[in-house]
Amino acid sequence: MKLSKSLANCRAIRRYLLIFTAVSLLLLPLSLAYLVWNEQLQKIRGFEAFNVQQPPQQQQQQLHPQQQHLQQQQLHPQSQYPVVRYPVLLLNKNKNKDLTVVATGKTKNKWRYVDKDSNQTFLPLIPEYAVQTLTPQEMLQVEQRMDQRRERLRDKCSAAGLDVVGHDPWHTPNTWEFLVNKKYHIIWCNVFKAASSSWMFNFNVLAGYSPSYLRKTKKILLNLARERYPRVTLDELREAQNYSLTFIIARNPFERLLSAYRDKMVFALPYSFHDKLGRNIVRNYRKKPSLISRAGNTKFPSFPEFVNWLLDQVKRGNFIDMHFVSAVSFCTPCLIRFDMILKFESMAEDQLYLIEKTGLKRVIAPVWRNMGKGRKTHELQQQFYAQLTRKEMLALYHYYKYDFELFDYDIQEYLQVALPDEADSPAGTNN
Repeated sequence: MKLSKSLANCRAIRRYLLIFTAVSLLLLPLSLAYLVWNEQLQKIRGFEAFNVQQPPQQQQQQLHPQQQHLQQQQLHPQSQYPVVRYPVLLLNKNKNKDLTVVATGKTKNKWRYVDKDSNQTFLPLIPEYAVQTLTPQEMLQVEQRMDQRRERLRDKCSAAGLDVVGHDPWHTPNTWEFLVNKKYHIIWCNVFKAASSSWMFNFNVLAGYSPSYLRKTKKILLNLARERYPRVTLDELREAQNYSLTFIIARNPFERLLSAYRDKMVFALPYSFHDKLGRNIVRNYRKKPSLISRAGNTKFPSFPEFVNWLLDQVKRGNFIDMHFVSAVSFCTPCLIRFDMILKFESMAEDQLYLIEKTGLKRVIAPVWRNMGKGRKTHELQQQFYAQLTRKEMLALYHYYKYDFELFDYDIQEYLQVALPDEADSPAGTNN
């Protein structure tokens, strides 16, 4: 009797242990998921709090409430919130997709909802002594330069018939790569390899990511930006343009193409999309008779191989990678209004002018990123474009013709270094 009773107790204990183990195994992943989720809210996506130093509490109490408000407005003129500020968290966990979540910095009620369309962010201001500005005379000179660029763009668009809506990529407004910041009223069409890394960094700062996080993160800045800047329709873009400044950064198309080739082919990350693309180009073009003498022994395509591949894509009407595509086709500046046309060659002054005009001189700094691999641009142009025949170069110019004409660039210096044409030298496309 005692033996059967003890066995029953053992069974009961074992049953409870099994139930406890099962519940523990069930709760463990849920607990881990909660911890990771909570950690992501505060750290992983760079939503650090920006702690701005406040005046001592005793001094604040001595001020009249209206004086305190004016003091805060002087430090942060665009804000109506406390001095200690936190960036927007685009969680969209709520049912209303027009709202997003903001950190309050409080122990209780850590988050609150705000209008997502405002792109509301609170950024630490750059100290006055660190702000870079142009003199009034320099501002006037840059403004005149901007007027001339807009006038040339308008005239060339009209002469080429690019200001008429049609059905091909050159006559269809393309809003794919526009970033619209509604809080700071600034819109940018991101032309890749035209100071795009620098201004992608700036737009991420304006979207609420801390500069320190952006410098150390391994995430792609474009992907981070798209979490804050959803793609817009043409109607949405034009509505935002009514109260925003829209700009584009132009660069010599041959210089931009060479930069893209070196970045995406020569220095492609192993096993990345462009690494695989480069190997595919090598397989298909390295044994061509006209390219054997200019091929080399590298795993990535030589510049002539890459150019012949690109010309074949254009000839066949295939999709052109966003790093190699014509800027005119990509941003359609003849169909979408641009208030400012910055140029890569005069970027130092142009971006200071833009920052001044948008009132962001204490929010973002004109910092250059990815300024090359240590070789001067002119030397690289001489080295790589001297590998192309004149026929190949003219065929390449034919595709980028509007980039040259609309933004006032010249092909002559490239033609001077081109190889002479041979009777059997293919050019991918015809003039």
